[in-house]
Amino acid sequence: MVNSSPNSTLLSADGTPLKKSLSRSLRQQKIRALLLISPLLIFILVAFIMPIVSMLSRSVENDLVSQTLPATVSAIQSWDALSGELPDELVYKAFAQDIQNAAKVKVHTKVALRLNYEKSGIASLFKKTARKAKKWDMETDGPFKEKLIKVHKGWGEVEVWQIIKTHSPRYTSGYFLNAIDMRKTAEGADFQPEDKTILIKLFQRTLVMSLIITFSCILLGYPVAWLLANLPMRQANLLMILVLLPFWTSLLVRTSAWKVMLQQQGVINDILVQLSLVSDDARLIMINNEIGTIVAMTHILLPFMILPMYSVMQTIPPSYLRAAKSLGATNWTAFWRVYFPQSIPGIGAGSILVFILAIGYYITPEIVGGTKGVFISNRIAYHILKSLNWGLAAALGTILLVAVLILYWTYDKIVGIDNVKLGG
Repeated sequence: MVNSSPNSTLLSADGTPLKKSLSRSLRQQKIRALLLISPLLIFILVAFIMPIVSMLSRSVENDLVSQTLPATVSAIQSWDALSGELPDELVYKAFAQDIQNAAKVKVHTKVALRLNYEKSGIASLFKKTARKAKKWDMETDGPFKEKLIKVHKGWGEVEVWQIIKTHSPRYTSGYFLNAIDMRKTAEGADFQPEDKTILIKLFQRTLVMSLIITFSCILLGYPVAWLLANLPMRQANLLMILVLLPFWTSLLVRTSAWKVMLQQQGVINDILVQLSLVSDDARLIMINNEIGTIVAMTHILLPFMILPMYSVMQTIPPSYLRAAKSLGATNWTAFWRVYFPQSIPGIGAGSILVFILAIGYYITPEIVGGTKGVFISNRIAYHILKSLNWGLAAALGTILLVAVLILYWTYDKIVGIDNVKLGG
């Protein structure tokens, strides 16, 4: 029998206060749930989050110069980089000692490659100097200023020493400046030469073409999703198989097929010539440009737009349209005023999915885009795989990530992410 007095406390079967017993039970349930998902969380942390954080940290890390040339970095701090004069003998001697030590352990090529990003030719300058420095006696050989300039005339250029001093701090904004077609100099941030300004154009192209691809998927996918949601089950299932069929084919195969079809001697141009829509000597150029990238990526990403829209349209009761028509609405008015607003959450979900996939795509633009249809992701891959400028690649990736987050935040403020649905 439960005591109903104001000062009474409800007890469980073992005599523990009921409130405390419930709290303990809930805590145990949470611990069990956490233990169940902990393998997945650990896997995501180790295989996904940590590599990304490590990669993004490279966009500001710059300890290679200070670690390889410690004496030079220390000695050069007292030199006025804007004086127009070369450093004194103390700096040259410190560098000679550093380059000799670096050559012995074979790390001079790394710092040479790092500084070569800032000025072409520094890599060969370091390599030639390192070969000579191995034989120097730091106690008797000297003065090292004349000795280094004799090895290579580059050591008599003020700009080389300015670059060493400018990029000697352990952390730098230089990679981010490079990512927006600027550079870090002794005077401060400055614009890159006109022949090196390409990254801003690539960012703009990536955003614009991703939006075009997204809108193309909406225009092509909406009718298909509507048919899937309103056709009889047997026909809808057949159409769904056709929508999912591309997933059963390799992405590389699909992209290569578009490369064949879009060529001037390809299937599409042949059909247009046979239909007399274009002349044989004026075939359309649809490959290695923006058109090829848009067409191929729209085809590849179209299922990712259709499926979210279909799942939302499937939940819209057909009786709504019949009710609108019974009240005097035309087919168009019933669709536009009743059906379409209810399908917007599916459009939003598909648009976010397609846009985020498009903005980071690499294989398709690389194969069919040529020089005019590639995205910023292709440039990131180039710096990781070929130029080995991981710092710049990390800075580009960080900017792309921030841009996506800003667009996502803007979409949330305008439309509201709560209105995005995948069905149900």
